[in-house]
Amino acid sequence: MFPIMSGPDRKPSSPPDAALADDVARLSRLLTKERGSLPAAYLRDPGLRKAYLTYFLPPNLDKIGVPLNELALHPAKLLAKERLQVLDLGSGPGTALLGIRRFFARNRMEVGLECTAVDQVGENLREAEVLFREQGGVAGVPATLTTVTSSIKAIAEHSGGPFDIIVLSNVLNELYLHEEDGVLKRTVLVGHILERLLAPDGSCIIIEPALRETARDLHMVRDGLVDAGHTVYSPCLVKGHCPALVNPKDWCHEDRPWDPPEIIAEIDSRIGLRKDSLKFSYVVLRKDGRTLADACSPDTYRVVSEPLVSKGKRDLNLCGREGRKLAARQDKDALPGNDAFAQLLRGDIVSVESMVVEDRRFKITKDTKVTLVHAFRQRTG
Repeated sequence: MFPIMSGPDRKPSSPPDAALADDVARLSRLLTKERGSLPAAYLRDPGLRKAYLTYFLPPNLDKIGVPLNELALHPAKLLAKERLQVLDLGSGPGTALLGIRRFFARNRMEVGLECTAVDQVGENLREAEVLFREQGGVAGVPATLTTVTSSIKAIAEHSGGPFDIIVLSNVLNELYLHEEDGVLKRTVLVGHILERLLAPDGSCIIIEPALRETARDLHMVRDGLVDAGHTVYSPCLVKGHCPALVNPKDWCHEDRPWDPPEIIAEIDSRIGLRKDSLKFSYVVLRKDGRTLADACSPDTYRVVSEPLVSKGKRDLNLCGREGRKLAARQDKDALPGNDAFAQLLRGDIVSVESMVVEDRRFKITKDTKVTLVHAFRQRTG
């Protein structure tokens, strides 16, 4: 069983066998290159379930820390409640719930968690119960777990809760997978979840794979929900439609450094993969109009690419009130006031004053002031 709260340097009790490595490779293909062949309830397969628990659960557990960190930034202290009702839809073995509990423990936030895991695979929920109990002795956060065997669609058709946090982690893209109007149906489904299950001051966190196809689908769901009157809390710092959809080659995703456990590194060496960062797309939705931008100034931008360094200049993509554009700084224009530009990485939130806004790019000049506002790359939980 995977030791949930152990550190990243933990060593496996025994080296991964060939069958486990093969199942990890098979599941990786199904989740990426062979998505059209992904079976419904694929974790019923014992080999794929073991592959997920060993290889995919550890990084997925840490991803939830990114949106939770951003919720904690709001001046209204959105997570500072005595008790939080948490609903994990399509929970699998409870990965997101374990990550949420870890987040509150690491940040020493005094809160009680009343968790509900919903999944249509009974084996997943039994794994969730075991992992939740194992984590309890070291998490330091009082929490209860209720499991419900059901599809997400069935739960969304009923009123319940209300829940303070609702999570759909790596599951929305698997719904209506082979249907032409899948994006529309996902949008309607999430709308029902927000209207019927989410508390008036609650947050719905959707995490998806970082693939261009799945990320752009998430952006389109996001835009449909904005049109329906819902609020995007983060990662966006602007209202309106997603700027990444303007160019069909663009998509917005995270790529945060991550130290893998030794067993994952060993599996990687066998099958030629490399899981040394957290790659995912996400959106946090609310109904009360509160956004991460409330904690930022109007000249704040999100870094949405890795740095592009070439001779004599440094470029990266920024997304903010003027849209998504390439920001460029010539080395000859580097001064102490804009020196932070050289340190920016994907996901950072940065304040940029007095830059030149051109048609296709932002220009960082000698007069531009660049200030790093928030960086989450050091620790996700």
